[in-house]
Amino acid sequence: MLLAILTFTSFAVLIRILANPLSNVFQKQLTQRAADPLFVISATYGFLTVACLAFWPQLRLTGLPVAFWQSMLVVGALAMFGNVFLVKALQIGDLSVLGPINAYKSVVGLIFGIFLLNEVPGWWGLTGVILIVVGSYVVLSNAQQHKPFSWTVFQRPEVKLRLAALVFSAIDGTFLKKAIVLSTPTIAFFYWCLFGFGFTLVWILLTMRSQWRAQTKLLLSHKIIYLGLFVAVGVTQIASNVALAGMPVGYALALFQTSALVSVLFGYQFFKERGIVRKLIGASIMVAGAVLITVLG
Repeated sequence: MLLAILTFTSFAVLIRILANPLSNVFQKQLTQRAADPLFVISATYGFLTVACLAFWPQLRLTGLPVAFWQSMLVVGALAMFGNVFLVKALQIGDLSVLGPINAYKSVVGLIFGIFLLNEVPGWWGLTGVILIVVGSYVVLSNAQQHKPFSWTVFQRPEVKLRLAALVFSAIDGTFLKKAIVLSTPTIAFFYWCLFGFGFTLVWILLTMRSQWRAQTKLLLSHKIIYLGLFVAVGVTQIASNVALAGMPVGYALALFQTSALVSVLFGYQFFKERGIVRKLIGASIMVAGAVLITVLG
């Protein structure tokens, strides 16, 4: 029985590693076609909410503890900002660069642990931070233009947006784990979709009242890409929930970082981004650092 659980959880992690970069590909393709990041995320949440109601009528909507609702409200708000910032970053940056930057999520968690939980990292954790910084040097340097790594790269809009997105996602992961423990992965997934749609819909009504019609027409004209995005995001999130339910958050987050390598490959395959070998080496170093921080730090 234990072997079956481990195998199912491992399969969920593998699916998540592949599906998450694929969703980023669809998101970047849509923003290249003038889709607004906020509308893209809201449409994704809305479609997945309807899909849940259509295919999972057995979802339990009552009898859940107050702590579950509190956690899901926080998750909904944080996930909304994190996803919108991520898609905005993909709109103006390279997937092969922004994917590996997600390894900094482990550094964020380490910093929060120091100040909020008084958890001082050991030597493995500090080594992981160094590896992530070194990996950043390799990924973000521009050999073609003879531009070495500089800390000023963190002032680039797409990098700042990606870092903001990972901060939100790093925090919401903890609350999501709590919600899953208090319910099931599928119930938490449904309310992740529902609350996310509700929050983004309010945001659209406040800021995009003159644009939503044009964005809807764009959705219909690129419905195949949107459908691919909906499926990829849905698979990514349900696989993430299953993984979080079956293993500690730290181990899951460490394994999720492996998707950075897939992001680099997809950046080359779909968008002809350059420096593929250099970025793969840098991403591998960053993944190693993230694993050290999360698992051994």
